[in-house]
Amino acid sequence: MKKNILLKIKYDGKDFHGWQVQDDVRTVQGEIEHILKFIAGEDVFINGTSRTDSGVHALGQCANFFWDNNLPTEKLADIMNKRLGSRGLGRSGARGDIEILSATEVPMDFHARFDCKGKTYKYVIDAMGDVFQRNYCWQLPQFLNIEKMKEASEYIIGTHDFKCFESSGANPRETTVRTIEKILIEPEKGYGKSSGKLNIEVTGDGFLYNMVRIIVGTLVEVGIGKREPSSIPEIIMSKDRSKAGMTAPPQGLYLKEIYFGGKLNV
Repeated sequence: MKKNILLKIKYDGKDFHGWQVQDDVRTVQGEIEHILKFIAGEDVFINGTSRTDSGVHALGQCANFFWDNNLPTEKLADIMNKRLGSRGLGRSGARGDIEILSATEVPMDFHARFDCKGKTYKYVIDAMGDVFQRNYCWQLPQFLNIEKMKEASEYIIGTHDFKCFESSGANPRETTVRTIEKILIEPEKGYGKSSGKLNIEVTGDGFLYNMVRIIVGTLVEVGIGKREPSSIPEIIMSKDRSKAGMTAPPQGLYLKEIYFGGKLNV
């Protein structure tokens, strides 16, 4: 009997050319579909919630797929992780940069993209410049004015036309209006003294292309004194990408969590 399976996925995006399958390059979707084809003996196509870019990581990406397979769903994550080399398991040569956190049978009409009600992205900035962290944060060798960044973020929260925070060249959309529900700017203990880590979390009902990275870049420019918090409303009202800040680099970005509302929680 055909089943609809939802995967919750964690991955290190360093060696991937993004989520979406592309010819002749390694992608997260491509790797997972390859493993599922090995298990099923036929092509299996997955529907991801978010198409993360090259170098972007995930702590809670989701994807669903349909198959007619007698394998118990509760065993699927462990079987896939052995093939992927996750958790130190699996065949020699597996990179272990994808981990299937869970596999759950869901209603047949569920779709990981279209049933998504919201997402949280996390962005990590580090002022200390640790060479081993360079692929997992934005190495920015200066401490930022946290209070001014928080003040600026208050202007972003709410429902707005966020065209100014969309990269040029993005695919045309029906609307660029989105709702940002929450922005958390949290320095780790000792920030500015013994620690240089600053975490920014952005939660909303949907995001435009590079929207989170441009929001972070704009907040950083506030944090270094390049622009004032009070400039944010004018930037948003302009709907002009050139008025907003820089696009923060991809390696500091993590897709943290996806929300499906009352229909399904993972």
